[in-house]
Amino acid sequence: MHLLANPARFLRIARPLTGWLGWLGAALALAGMAGGLFVTPPDYLQGETVRILYIHVPAAWLGMAGWSGIAAASLAELVWRHPLARVAARALAVPGAVFTFLCLATGSIWGRPTWGTWWEWDGRLTSMLVLLFLYIGYIALARALDEAGADGRAAALFGLIGAVNLPIIHFSVLWWRTLHQGQSLGLNGSSIAPALLWPLPLTVLGASLLFGALVLMRMRAALARARVEARLRRLAA
Repeated sequence: MHLLANPARFLRIARPLTGWLGWLGAALALAGMAGGLFVTPPDYLQGETVRILYIHVPAAWLGMAGWSGIAAASLAELVWRHPLARVAARALAVPGAVFTFLCLATGSIWGRPTWGTWWEWDGRLTSMLVLLFLYIGYIALARALDEAGADGRAAALFGLIGAVNLPIIHFSVLWWRTLHQGQSLGLNGSSIAPALLWPLPLTVLGASLLFGALVLMRMRAALARARVEARLRRLAA
């Protein structure tokens, strides 16, 4: 982690890595979605609607992973004063919020024919909605602090406290009776039929790589903006 503390060293790695992650992620995601849409058979119970899982599952995973990254970066900012931790946390927030919204939207579309309703206030759906609100709150707080020129400790604390919601999301289907199905994938195997399962790792990995490329792009943009602002301040002095 400390090897990337120097922004110049980080940028030397991030510039080529952004392209590799972006193109490889796009190829894998497109291959997985093509397989899920045109190759796999319909589910014997859910029919064609099951195909939305190839978008819904990666979106849910990245919504939670995004906040996990914010919490880790917030910890690094508070404890180790890592120079890029604040930049990384802010770069993760918008992509994480987008994927969380995509998770909720695709879940609603999936739930309408499956459950007979667009929305249900069950544990999994409600805790994911709370995650979206946490993202929005973090983005607003971080922007306000940056515009005021304040330190980022308040946003970092918010990022750590918000991580309490992640185990609630994960275990919600076990703790409460819910319309949402139980865990389909785990260390002990999968309840999804192999004929339907094989495109899912492609879309999950592809979306994860695209997410990484987006975060690196946002970090590079933030560092470039900070460099320009510092140069303008020197010229104005």
